[in-house]
Amino acid sequence: MVNARLFRSVFVATAMALGGSSLAVAEDLRFFQLGTGPTGEIRFPIGGLIANALSNPPGSRECERGGSCGVPGLVAVAKSTGGSVANVDAIRARRLDAALVHADIAFWANHGTGPYKNKAAPNLRGIAMLYPESLHLVARQDAGIHTVKDLKGKRVSFGELNSATAAHGLIILGAYGLTERQIKLTPFKPAAAAEALAANKLDAFLVMDGQPLPVVADLARTLPIALIPINGSEADRIRAQYPFLTAGTIAANSYEGVADAVKTLDVGVALMAPAEVEQDLIYGVTRALWHSSTQTLLLRGNPRGKLIQLDSSALSKMGIPLHAGAAQFYKDAGMAQ
Repeated sequence: MVNARLFRSVFVATAMALGGSSLAVAEDLRFFQLGTGPTGEIRFPIGGLIANALSNPPGSRECERGGSCGVPGLVAVAKSTGGSVANVDAIRARRLDAALVHADIAFWANHGTGPYKNKAAPNLRGIAMLYPESLHLVARQDAGIHTVKDLKGKRVSFGELNSATAAHGLIILGAYGLTERQIKLTPFKPAAAAEALAANKLDAFLVMDGQPLPVVADLARTLPIALIPINGSEADRIRAQYPFLTAGTIAANSYEGVADAVKTLDVGVALMAPAEVEQDLIYGVTRALWHSSTQTLLLRGNPRGKLIQLDSSALSKMGIPLHAGAAQFYKDAGMAQ
């Protein structure tokens, strides 16, 4: 990634060498820092595609002539980050202009609840819901686990302590009438949980990402696994209480040995910004995101890109206020907000 300050210095110096008119163009240049996620996760390449679509530096060919359809004068730079939590921290501190954040993290951070109790990020605002990621409750096929209730007395991991996945696990347990004390809970990162399951040191673990998850796919090739459904009236109550959780399905044959589709819960990945970013800028960002050229770029650039579609019902699942600029765009587009 090009350092933004260095790039600007080179651009301005070049403009000065070329004359006053070029310097005026350079002065219109604005950098836009977009936080994505770790390089190994889907948010990193998706964020790169979005940054490319938002960019429209001075001198670009006009959109109508096949050029950039991004925000005039904007150079968006996609930054690899530690993920949703790191992105929320950076938005709170105004170190990022926008970021990709899981809707659950955004909800808790904005409201100061869950893992964000006493450390709220009240300036977090939504721009758009992008695509879903699915909760996978993975079990050894020989563990005798067929429903969430069968986790009672079992060795289970809900991810690392104080993580979003851990919070999800407790929400799911409660909905199915179980408590944390009724399972043998051990904190593991996903890869370590998969290794423990393979070594018969764990009976089940919970993980979330875009499907198919590599860690689950690799595990399924070495060990017979089962995917436990999160459905029924219990899942209905969860979705009613937590707007960021939606009904989802893990497609049939996504993993070796799992021939049938499995009902689960999805969490959306959303584009967020600090409330303090100018309304006109975020209006332009939102408009560029939903331009037809951006949709084509996302569709061709990544398998998850086809899931990024303008959907008014998805906005209601964000669970936090929209940025004023985004809200104005959706209003102008005829999508009531």
